[in-house]
Amino acid sequence: MKIGIVLYPTFGGSGVVATELGKALANKGHEVHFISYNQPVRLEHFHPNIRYHEVRPFHYPLFDYQPYELALTSKLVDVVRYEGLDLLHVHYAIPHASAAYFAKQILKTHGIEIPYVTTLHGTDITLVGKHPSFEPVITFSINESDAVTVVSQSLKDDTYRHFAIENEIEVIHNFIEPGSYCHEPKGDDLKRKQEIAPNGERIICHMSNFRKVKRVQDVVEIFKKVREKIPAKLLLAGDGPERYLIEQMCKESSICGDVHMVGSVQSISEIHCISDLFVLPSETESFGLAALEALASGVPVISTNAGGLPEVNKDGFSGFLSKVGDINKMANDAIHILKDDKTLHQFKEQAFEHSLNFTLDKILPKYEAVYEKVLKKDLTS
Repeated sequence: MKIGIVLYPTFGGSGVVATELGKALANKGHEVHFISYNQPVRLEHFHPNIRYHEVRPFHYPLFDYQPYELALTSKLVDVVRYEGLDLLHVHYAIPHASAAYFAKQILKTHGIEIPYVTTLHGTDITLVGKHPSFEPVITFSINESDAVTVVSQSLKDDTYRHFAIENEIEVIHNFIEPGSYCHEPKGDDLKRKQEIAPNGERIICHMSNFRKVKRVQDVVEIFKKVREKIPAKLLLAGDGPERYLIEQMCKESSICGDVHMVGSVQSISEIHCISDLFVLPSETESFGLAALEALASGVPVISTNAGGLPEVNKDGFSGFLSKVGDINKMANDAIHILKDDKTLHQFKEQAFEHSLNFTLDKILPKYEAVYEKVLKKDLTS
């Protein structure tokens, strides 16, 4: 198949999943065309089955804002016509699903029928999509999609709850490739761990875009409570609007020496490889890819029970779940896991074991089945 994948090329979960999916499809022999305004951050290496097409919005003084959706629509029409694509797979509803719909209608005038699959990832439904400025377009675009998938049962329920969706929605969870993650630090990784925790302190980590919904301040509060009982260090990876607040919290609490803010790290495996525990106290998570990637590295997870996180983190096995804002329970759960080497080792093994429920070899065939279904439907319509 020749598949066009439309995505945001950033570190966000939707872009990461879309890129890794495309790479996996290319490895199986499909021809994959990534379409976005920048090359995806996870697209690091050349592959003979992968193409990248850049969307370039038109700059004109009349426009206060670049008409990206129109530029994307035109690019989709161009790529489908001249590359002979079989289908489009758009990740994140805004504005990708509506652009795909417009492109589909334009292509019909050229005698080309192109189906499109829409994958919903989270805030395109739970936050941005519900805004009155977008809701009618999002509802229409989802209903007009030839197939719709979501990354969790929680997100499927939210989509039906907040939008007048008549289309069938299929849950296809996010995925990992077990061999891509480090479990035992060696060489440079071991050196880094020894530099951060020279006295064998436990290393707790958190990764996010530092938005309010991630509740990074709760991570700091949890760490402070753990630190009172167990020698520990905290790694904060990522960047965003809450970073200044977190820096101030660390200064006021006099814990800056034990907190390492490492910024946006492309190789997250380097962080997980040296960590003993991952903390994700988010107010909402449609899936929790960051938690799954931690589990795949054998790092147990302390998280809230918000959104799709209970589908990712098995309470009492791969880590623990808590209500949003329950800092005391999350801290006590963290202390329980970190208190001795035997308990920590057990949870690390269980974390990795649980992650194997989300391996690429289980998930990829589900997407291929969706593609085959819409292509067959397109041929018979």
